[in-house]
Amino acid sequence: MSLLMRISRLIDAVNDAIGKSAKWLVLLAVLVCAGNAIIRYTFSISSNAWLELQWYMFAGVFLLGAPYTLRKDEHVRIDVVAGRFSERTQVWIDIVGLLLFLLPISLIILWLSWPYFMLSFVGNEMSSNAGGLIRWPAKFLIVAGFFLLILQGVSELIKRVAYLQGLLPFEAFRKHGHSPAQNAALADGDRPGPSPTA
Repeated sequence: MSLLMRISRLIDAVNDAIGKSAKWLVLLAVLVCAGNAIIRYTFSISSNAWLELQWYMFAGVFLLGAPYTLRKDEHVRIDVVAGRFSERTQVWIDIVGLLLFLLPISLIILWLSWPYFMLSFVGNEMSSNAGGLIRWPAKFLIVAGFFLLILQGVSELIKRVAYLQGLLPFEAFRKHGHSPAQNAALADGDRPGPSPTA
């Protein structure tokens, strides 16, 4: 299990680094969008390349940020229901979700997206829009994003199994936010009590 935990930490570190870098694409997309608008309205000059560059950066934020979001336990979860179960039950729900949904679906998308990317790369596919960009970098983001998501799914699975074996605390992979009732109290200006741990 120690080897698997080392692999999990390595995957986490890779997705941490990529996720933290990908967030800068948001700023770059805003700057490109603002610069494009200023140039278009000031000088009546525009290019489809700038618009497509924004789309590529948005794709990068979404696809490269998804594994980081899973790593940080920030993905959508129905805490109103899951939060009522014990930690052990929540971990089993995660394991079932990872094995039956996240990993199989991600593997299918990766398998289908690889030839889609390779066709574009080998053919040096260009945008059909005048002045557009080459298409294969955007298609590669699909491959890279789902590959990293699969790796992160494996890492999360390792951590859940380690928890069941008593090798890892629940807090090591699950963030502890406030319950819905505590969030409502916080919004009303009250100080919430401690979060339940089970």
